Amino acid sequence: MAGLIKPEDIAEVRARTDIREVVEGYVTLKSAGIGSFKGLCPFHDERSPSFHVRPQVGTYHCFGCGESGDVISFVMKLDHTGFAETVEKLAARIGYELHYEDGAGPRREEVGRRQRLLDAHKIAAEFFRDQLLGPGAAAGRQFLFERGFDRGVAEQFGVGFAPQGWDGLLKHLRGRGFRDDELRLTGMFSEGNRGPYDRFRGRLIWPIKDIAGDVIGFGARRLFDEDQGPKYLNTPETTLYKKSQVLYGIDLAKRSIAKKRQLVVVEGYTDVMACHLAGIDTAVASCGTAFGSEHIKIARRLLSDDGTGGEVVFTFDGDAAGQKAALKAFDEDQRFVAQTYVAVEPNGMDPCELRQHRGDAAVQGLIESRRPLFEFAIQATLRKHNLNTVEGRVSALREAAPVVAQIRDHAIRPAYTRELAKWLGMAPDDVSRAVGAAGRRASSDGPVGGRADRPDPRDPVATLERQALEVALQHPETLDDEAWREFGSAHFTAPAYQAVHAALGAAGSPAAGGEGLSAWVERIRDEAPEPLRPLLAELAVTPLPASTQESLERYCRDILAGLFELQITARKADLMGQLQRLDPSTPPEEHQRLNRELMELELRRRQLRQRD
Repeated sequence: MAGLIKPEDIAEVRARTDIREVVEGYVTLKSAGIGSFKGLCPFHDERSPSFHVRPQVGTYHCFGCGESGDVISFVMKLDHTGFAETVEKLAARIGYELHYEDGAGPRREEVGRRQRLLDAHKIAAEFFRDQLLGPGAAAGRQFLFERGFDRGVAEQFGVGFAPQGWDGLLKHLRGRGFRDDELRLTGMFSEGNRGPYDRFRGRLIWPIKDIAGDVIGFGARRLFDEDQGPKYLNTPETTLYKKSQVLYGIDLAKRSIAKKRQLVVVEGYTDVMACHLAGIDTAVASCGTAFGSEHIKIARRLLSDDGTGGEVVFTFDGDAAGQKAALKAFDEDQRFVAQTYVAVEPNGMDPCELRQHRGDAAVQGLIESRRPLFEFAIQATLRKHNLNTVEGRVSALREAAPVVAQIRDHAIRPAYTRELAKWLGMAPDDVSRAVGAAGRRASSDGPVGGRADRPDPRDPVATLERQALEVALQHPETLDDEAWREFGSAHFTAPAYQAVHAALGAAGSPAAGGEGLSAWVERIRDEAPEPLRPLLAELAVTPLPASTQESLERYCRDILAGLFELQITARKADLMGQLQRLDPSTPPEEHQRLNRELMELELRRRQLRQRD
């Protein structure tokens, strides 16, 4: 075992490391007075910067969420590394040699797991780059050449080639001292009857890096007809690679994004390359998933998206799929304060094809021709209707009004209301009334729209509903199949809790998905409206009032029994009302049915009360 790092060395690393420089690898900082800098907090989502860094003091503090600490704690929290591993990483960054209590540093196999994974990815990236120069990679070089990328460009972006054999990379990494149990965690290998084998074979390879520039995964493009796999194959989810948080090219683009206050979102690896070569050095691409809320958090921090400018430009193909993707981006738009645009090439060419056929100026022209995303979304809606007829214009107004009503910026919404009236050829007052009505309908939809209003904690019914959700989220094993059905059919009265209950119902029980608790809660989170996700997280971690396993089980049973009894009481009251309202001429069978259901409910209520 390696000894502990000497305290004086830890202090030296802390003192010599520029915390501002480290933080700016993750967050765009602006001057906030003498010796102080601020930006959007990386630990919570916010619209106004409340995250402050004082390099001279070597500390950071967020006045929004309360997170604070030094450069070591900052890296630990964002990179999810242990203390010793973080100190070793920072020491290597400044070239400082650490000393240990027993005089020996950690052996290679004892380095933190995350660093081992990063080392494996770095060596793999070098291996793939070397392979691109070999005779077996002719098809890969031809692919690049046909798209206007020469050897220098391939080296600039680290493009490589995975040989067609089954164990080329496996043998290489084993030869560099990596064990199979480590390699299985990288996502670079699949598992066969005889052990691991290369996941990427006979494919062109792009290294995918995090914002700090470390390789965390790979994207692989099919080259040969005999390859029956997908056209693009990415690293699967690993401890390093989370596709919802990965943006290809972010390591190259981050400083330009911060400087130019612009982010260009394209669809593929070659599109990122083409944009950067054409001078659009703010381009990035999502990897194997749509540009979503986690990507937006990264983008907003780099843009310093605080309402003082900046723009996000989405580029999509001009076909139906591209338009659909653009409209999906519109759904995410209002998480940004920066102005959002869409750039669509009318002939359906992506930036790589555009550069290949028309040169760098055409790529620049595509970005310059961007249109506001609001305008694109509204006009895409109008194109579905025949505006030459009265019926078509009215139908178009009905569909377009909710789109305009979604615009939360009160300064922009009236302008687009007037534009919509002009495009439809209708009276502005009529269009304004339609937009206002659509907005009122959306706001009255409650949980469907994702209202995050907190129920009154003094309301005993809402309190019981909250407690039942806490139990179901934290200890779903306490509900058998019958209890899950009963819980799923329960009616929640508080709109926020009703929305969480609906998300839980949409996700189903964890047993049905055959997954762990954390994955199940994440699936529920995906089903929940965005404004309610903090409440969902709160419900999933709120401590339950129990000190032993036995008392915990009893508490869970009592809370669920209380919820079910509450439902029974409400249903009985409803049935009693129906009985009282029955006309004397009503057939006796209806009286019998209602009384039978009342008896069954009372029996169920007594069963709940008799449970230990």
